[in-house]
Amino acid sequence: MPVQPRVDLDSLPSYVAGRTVPGAVKLSSNETPGGPLPSVAKAIAEATTNVNRYPDISVAKLAARLAEKTGLTVEQIAVGCGSVALCQQLVQAMCAPGDEVLFAWRSFESYPIVSQIANATPVKVPLDASHTHDLDAMAAKITPKTRVIFVCNPNNPTGTANRRAELDRFLDRVPSDVLVVLDEAYREFVTDPDVPDGLDYVRTRENVAVLRTFSKAYGLAGLRVGYFAGPAAVAEAVRKVYVPFSVNSLAQIAAMASLDAEDELLERCETIVAERDRVRAALIEAGYEVPDSQANFVWLPLGEKALDFAEHTLANKVVVRAFAGDGVRVTVSHHDENDLFLHAARSYRSKN
Repeated sequence: MPVQPRVDLDSLPSYVAGRTVPGAVKLSSNETPGGPLPSVAKAIAEATTNVNRYPDISVAKLAARLAEKTGLTVEQIAVGCGSVALCQQLVQAMCAPGDEVLFAWRSFESYPIVSQIANATPVKVPLDASHTHDLDAMAAKITPKTRVIFVCNPNNPTGTANRRAELDRFLDRVPSDVLVVLDEAYREFVTDPDVPDGLDYVRTRENVAVLRTFSKAYGLAGLRVGYFAGPAAVAEAVRKVYVPFSVNSLAQIAAMASLDAEDELLERCETIVAERDRVRAALIEAGYEVPDSQANFVWLPLGEKALDFAEHTLANKVVVRAFAGDGVRVTVSHHDENDLFLHAARSYRSKN
């Protein structure tokens, strides 16, 4: 009998990355359009002279910087190869086979994948009519087997965000032995003051954690670095299941250089936010439904027309991210690229 992998992996969904098509504008992966700042690029270039050496396995310097930035202890910080790797580490650290991982759907597509990899049971709860997490429905789905709840806020791919009062009410209903993970990959693009900073909950509640990334606002998607902030015991467990050396030297240096240049980087977010609001307003004027977005992308809930819309924009040299049967997510980019997308969206509307 030949060697066989786990049988259940046959049903494991594959992560689908945003397409890159030569000659077309890529608005499919929520990437920041600007490259690294000169100071960050210089730090990366200088770090390449030492890539013959292993990176710091403990990521100690970056973890210390993040502890200072968040006002937490270094014991509450775990750094990983992007926040998506930390999602998998969290489930591995928290769940035994058969335990449940609860999340909204549609939400970040890695949640069901990392749950199944860890032999946990994914539990999906539909978004509400406004394409936002239905926190009351999620609370009702908690069982004695629930170990982890992911709340993507703002949500990927819809861009919607839950506000403070409803999150407070939800967290009050979650048992103390269930970890609530606020996945805040797009936190830097939030403009509504009523969307809370998850770190406030980490400081005041013992069963809340936050995930953040350097991939989006900081523009380091290609280097893969993110961090966990939460209960010290959970952070320690997350570090135990870390793949050694997976946060490479360039990523560590680039992240620290980005923190040094944080004010300048976050100014870019203001430009993207202004474009986000402009694009959304133009789409609504063209007749589309577009939920309020607090991220660096917009969501068009096109249902069965999602794939057709994506093919139309591709024919107009714009790549978007279609989710079959649900909708289309469109990254906000530079003004000219956004205008190219808006032209495609208007022409689709005119022929349909």
